[in-house]
Amino acid sequence: MSEQHYEIVIVGGGAAGISTAARLAKELPSGSIAIIEPSTEHYYQPIWTLVGGGVVPKEVSQRDTATLIPESCEWIRDAATGFDPENNKITTKDSGDIHYEYLIVAAGLQINWTDIKGLSRNLGKKGICSNYSYKSLDSTWENIRNLGKGTAIFTQPGSPIKCGGAPQKIMYLAEDYFKRSGLRNQIDVKFVSGMPGIFAVKKYAEQLNKICDTRGIERTFRHDLIEVDADNKVAIFKDLDSEELVSMEYDMLHVTPRMGPPTFIKKSSLTNDAGWIDVNKETMQHTSYDNIFACGDCSNLPTSKTAAAIRAQVPVMVRNILAARDNQPLVDQYDGYTSCPLVTGYGRLILAEFDYDLNPKETFPFDQSVERKSMYILKKDLLPKLYWHGMLKGRF
Repeated sequence: MSEQHYEIVIVGGGAAGISTAARLAKELPSGSIAIIEPSTEHYYQPIWTLVGGGVVPKEVSQRDTATLIPESCEWIRDAATGFDPENNKITTKDSGDIHYEYLIVAAGLQINWTDIKGLSRNLGKKGICSNYSYKSLDSTWENIRNLGKGTAIFTQPGSPIKCGGAPQKIMYLAEDYFKRSGLRNQIDVKFVSGMPGIFAVKKYAEQLNKICDTRGIERTFRHDLIEVDADNKVAIFKDLDSEELVSMEYDMLHVTPRMGPPTFIKKSSLTNDAGWIDVNKETMQHTSYDNIFACGDCSNLPTSKTAAAIRAQVPVMVRNILAARDNQPLVDQYDGYTSCPLVTGYGRLILAEFDYDLNPKETFPFDQSVERKSMYILKKDLLPKLYWHGMLKGRF
């Protein structure tokens, strides 16, 4: 098998990988960029909250990867299996070694369904659902609309996940649906999270707690789901402070699974102790290898793992890569900006925007911690268009 060489190789064809390629393709000759990505489908995952809430069909979130790869870039439809940074090469499952001058790692994260005992084999059955899988999305809406009475539990692990606000977004939609259907008095709604609080930014946390108080949503923190007894409809949590096990009965259980770096990344020499690609949090250049950069969910950037964060990271990283090619200093810096459009009901949304220091960094000239219909419309109708036609095209 002949060896392949490109000036820039991007590992990952998700939001980070394709938006990076789109920007670099405007600056580099055709054929100089390769994207290693095994999946033929690409998903706009931020809309999955609204899919789970019955607002839009899941098919609107999917496009063929082939239609999104920039024309001047080479798509290597294969899986990366390892890195050899000393020799500037990547190993792949079926395509041999791929050599590079610059490497960008944008491989996302992996969902560890088997970390919670009993979850993977019962997902989509017996009242158990999750918005974190395209296959199980339909079961979320099915459970919400068919629950007539009982207890609905929504979980969140105490470790990093994609879109830290998503576990509670679907809870607010479900609670709103129960109320609109005249069933709210027959259903207890509970949020059980391994995190220390409802949200990391004080301004938004205060509003979310007020919403929960007003709507009678019970909250339990520092409790991590470790097992599901699907036959008896019992969720077993570990109290992260006392380490005691706590059992809770449910009729509907929406699970946010544990997540982590992809296995091939975790086993590589490019990571920190937690297994994430170890980069400078401002320049996104690797801490040991000057010709390696990373952004998005697979990196150790200490911010929320969201598409909004990627949109802010990519232009900075691209400018720094181009500077490195020209032997110039890396002057562009990423400040940790991220956004979490917190859906709080049908037609209501709090738009959280903040930086590394958890300080609000809001776009609009009004208090974004207030629920607004305009922000809900932004998420539902405008942001998907900006993603498909702006961000993935290198325009936004």
